[in-house]
Amino acid sequence: MKTEKRQRTLAVIVSLLMAVTTVAAAAPTAVASPSTAARTAVACAPGTTIQTDKGPVCGLSADGVKTWLAVPYAEPPTGELRWAPPRPHAPWTTLLQATATGTPCPQPEFLTPESTDEDCLKLNIAAPADTGRKALPVMVEFHGGGFRLGASSDGAHLARTGNIVHVSVDYRLGILGFLAHRSLGARSGNYALRDQQEALRWVRGNISRFGGDPGNVTIYGASAGGSSVCAQTTSPAAKGLFQKGIAQSGEYNSLLGKDSMWQPQDCKSDLPTLKEAEATGDRFAAAVGCGGAADVAACLRAVPVKTLLEKAGDGIGPDKGTLAPIVDGEILPMSPGEAFARGRVNNVALMHGVDRDEVQLQVANTPEEYEALVREQYGRLAPEVFRRYPLNRFPEPAAFIASRTIVADSNSVCPALLNHERLARRIPVYAFQVDNADAPPMFFLDATKPNGSYHVNEVPFLLAPPGADVSANQRVFATQLVTQWTGFARTGDPTVDGAPYWPRFTRHHPTVMSLAPAGDSQLTEEISKQHNCGFWNKHAPFTR
Repeated sequence: MKTEKRQRTLAVIVSLLMAVTTVAAAAPTAVASPSTAARTAVACAPGTTIQTDKGPVCGLSADGVKTWLAVPYAEPPTGELRWAPPRPHAPWTTLLQATATGTPCPQPEFLTPESTDEDCLKLNIAAPADTGRKALPVMVEFHGGGFRLGASSDGAHLARTGNIVHVSVDYRLGILGFLAHRSLGARSGNYALRDQQEALRWVRGNISRFGGDPGNVTIYGASAGGSSVCAQTTSPAAKGLFQKGIAQSGEYNSLLGKDSMWQPQDCKSDLPTLKEAEATGDRFAAAVGCGGAADVAACLRAVPVKTLLEKAGDGIGPDKGTLAPIVDGEILPMSPGEAFARGRVNNVALMHGVDRDEVQLQVANTPEEYEALVREQYGRLAPEVFRRYPLNRFPEPAAFIASRTIVADSNSVCPALLNHERLARRIPVYAFQVDNADAPPMFFLDATKPNGSYHVNEVPFLLAPPGADVSANQRVFATQLVTQWTGFARTGDPTVDGAPYWPRFTRHHPTVMSLAPAGDSQLTEEISKQHNCGFWNKHAPFTR
């Protein structure tokens, strides 16, 4: 029963994450990197040829935006480069037609066809057709998907509306992005985070040719993308590669790890150590038939991608391998949450926040399910949870709303507040909570249920303008979000024309921006009281 529940919940979560990914991953029509056979691509638009530090590329131009798609930033991580740090791409001389989307990095079939193409270390660039004389701020997106799924998005909307240069990055996922094993080297694992850093080095060396300012780079992302922002904020290897970050919904793992849909990976998680990950790697190597090989690394690198994906599965189990970040002592000297607590962060400014009703677990529909969920998730804390969240204090459907509220408070809202406090001791932090309970529902939601301000519901507004059927209130909200996100990227402060006053979060003024539709966003210092954060944060990782 527990496995079935996990699968149902995972289906809902992945549906959300994939729904907000606009890359067309249905067919491998991308132009390949110069190191592989060329694929069909449409003709380039006039005036889009750029000479990068590796070779010439050309792209498309439409609706006031120029785009370059599937531009390689590293060599394909195949052969000896599988489970190795990314290697800068070799130079090329033939014009690369960057006019078709690339294939997603290897991942199992879900809402998109299975991908087994390891030649995926590529990025997309979108820039206003007329960038003007002054270099524009750069926004680099790391996509979500639990570090197992997803693909780079289309940044044309932000580039056009916000007058910025947008870069979206594909990076290695799942077992190919995180497997740790002693045969793979002294600091194996975290290849996905290394890929992200290599992409940022590409941006530093090339983005000025596309009209961007390499000294004004903002990384951002939602869910695992938000977790990526947290990780890079604490990684010594990322120092100087970006100046600002926006972490959206980066706190989502189950607080106590019960029935979690993902391996520990978020901004608050106590991540596995290298030793622990290597032990998991030993079991995974044995599961794919390489445990007794004379050369385990060579054996692992010869295993077909499809087999690796099947054996790794969802990562929940003792022999599934590592599918998420670890504390390797180099890329991550410690878990991001611990680094926040100890002040071990890079000198950057952050926007950091979650959605009010984040849920990454199955919620209850009956009083019996509510009681079972609380006891399963919170164990010895269950009596106090029942006392603080009595069913008779919630309107019908009480079990659904109460369980939704508990999961959001414990796993996201309160941990995010704690991370605001810790980060703000060292760097500028602009804290937010998305309170958009009437966000247009995604297709995976049960429209008969009060889903509230659900996980990453703001992301579609950053990807495309609202459709004709979206209310005036939501249209204002969409405009405000783009203004604040791109305004922060431009100035390091989200208080810009067209947006409300948004002060920094500080110890004496723990101010959080409640982002709401219809121009009704407001500042609050009451989240801790409203969400029982004094209670929940006593039990958070790295409590000090």
